[in-house]
Amino acid sequence: MKQTAKIISTYTADVSGVASALFELGGMTVIHDASGCNSTYNTHDEPRWYSQDSLVFVSGLSEMDAILGSDEKLVNDIIDAAEQLKPKFIAIAGTPIPMMIGTDLNAIAREAEDATGIPSFGLSTNSMHSYINGVSMAFKAIAERFIPKDCQRDKGSLKVNVIGVTPLDYSINGSDQSMRTWLNQSGFTVQSMWAMGSTLEELSSAGNADISLVTSYDGLAAAKYLYETYQIPYVVGSPIGSKFARILVSKLMDASKNDQCYIACIMRSQQNARIVIIGESVYSGSLAAAIEQEYQIPCRIICPLETDSSFLAMEDAEALDEDEIIPLLKNAGIVIADPLYEPIVPSSARFQALPAESFSGRIYRQDIPNLINHELKEKRI
Repeated sequence: MKQTAKIISTYTADVSGVASALFELGGMTVIHDASGCNSTYNTHDEPRWYSQDSLVFVSGLSEMDAILGSDEKLVNDIIDAAEQLKPKFIAIAGTPIPMMIGTDLNAIAREAEDATGIPSFGLSTNSMHSYINGVSMAFKAIAERFIPKDCQRDKGSLKVNVIGVTPLDYSINGSDQSMRTWLNQSGFTVQSMWAMGSTLEELSSAGNADISLVTSYDGLAAAKYLYETYQIPYVVGSPIGSKFARILVSKLMDASKNDQCYIACIMRSQQNARIVIIGESVYSGSLAAAIEQEYQIPCRIICPLETDSSFLAMEDAEALDEDEIIPLLKNAGIVIADPLYEPIVPSSARFQALPAESFSGRIYRQDIPNLINHELKEKRI
């Protein structure tokens, strides 16, 4: 049966992607769902939950609310909470039941904003898509609502927006700080990091940057908005491995000079690739490019998440369920993937574990490596 996970796990849902993207920005995220359902987010999808404060609430949708409608109750609860907590914005994310009963989240957001004066927006998540969709929607909403239209670029060092850094792709192993260090050492200034270690005010200044670096596919929508609205070009790739990181530096310089966008994570030969990497397209593609640069060993990737064909090299594949993934592993010599993929890897292939927070959650969190600008070694991946 297609789209049924019989053996492997599933990825974090879009509604958790919204909460993760907005976690550090001082807003209030309301998940419109049954009482208790936010525990899935805060205990399995959010490693910052026990070390940082964030306003993430669930609406407590009941069966009668679902049958009769509860928009007025939801609006009043949001207004009451917002008047007490004074968040910088209000984001309302949906789940399957609101989708099925046709809840208008944007209308609810407009009512909340009219009553409180706090910027509010609805996000049409439904838990039927992965976190990629949720993070993407949240980042674009922040860009549209909070970046002024009259931004100006100052002279000096090149300023970079890093877009697509959440714990779902990079965990809490210091990867975000390593990116900042790498960019600073390479002569750039970090204008904003979407969205770990940056405030809403820093994200609001993203229009003053010279370039954007898209480190996960979920950062693309915001990067495209910045390119179309403020003419800020972007480069797609994550600085995994020291040699590929140097290539990204060169591409960032090229983008700033030529005002062109580059997809660096597909810059690889793939000839007779026996190494298969399963995961998000930008991170996995960057890892494949890094392995090829450092060891001259070609790799191909299988992306089980939403992506664009332009983010995949010729021999890469998008496969959204295990029935599609299994045949693609038939001739693999080495498979690099989250440990929960191992049961579907053929016995003829060597399995190399690379845990992903968005797939196995906290189970292997302590084993998730920081690969940013480090020489690649087997013990790291």
